[in-house]
Amino acid sequence: MTQTLNLDEYIRKVPGFPKPGVLFYDITSILAAPKAFSYCIDSMAEIYRDRQVDAVAAIEARGFLFAAPFAVRMGIPLIPIRKKGKLPGRKFSKKYSLEYAEAEIEIHPDDVPKSRYILLLDDLIATGGTLKAAKELIVASGGEVSEVFGVVGLPFLNYKKNLGDIPIRTLIEYDSE
Repeated sequence: MTQTLNLDEYIRKVPGFPKPGVLFYDITSILAAPKAFSYCIDSMAEIYRDRQVDAVAAIEARGFLFAAPFAVRMGIPLIPIRKKGKLPGRKFSKKYSLEYAEAEIEIHPDDVPKSRYILLLDDLIATGGTLKAAKELIVASGGEVSEVFGVVGLPFLNYKKNLGDIPIRTLIEYDSE
């Protein structure tokens, strides 16, 4: 059983980043604290230990930092979802809107197992726009997302509206800015 840890103490809050009026929840301070980082990976492994997870798909860049040790711990493949222009060869791409910008992500469709048990992971779930685009890429590649996981969730930004009925799990949520 994973020991309880107040994860909020390890998340830096940065007002006015990346633009005025936005409060940025910075998880790099979790990465700088081995106790907090280990807690996150241990908690994820405990949550999914007895559930079927055939692969974990992670969003660049901070999603990779949590998904890689999780994938190794669980003995499952890691599917990287990258920013446009970072993947060579055959790829699918999807444009999407962020809460303060637009972006595009890509995936190697050949890396996606034809499974309905793919866990989609990012460090933080804000509006759900990136995760929705990632889910669409996985589906277009022949896979299916069984659940979405984020270390941090910001439900006040209405991510459930973008993600629909898919189960969503987080380690910590903030209900308002």
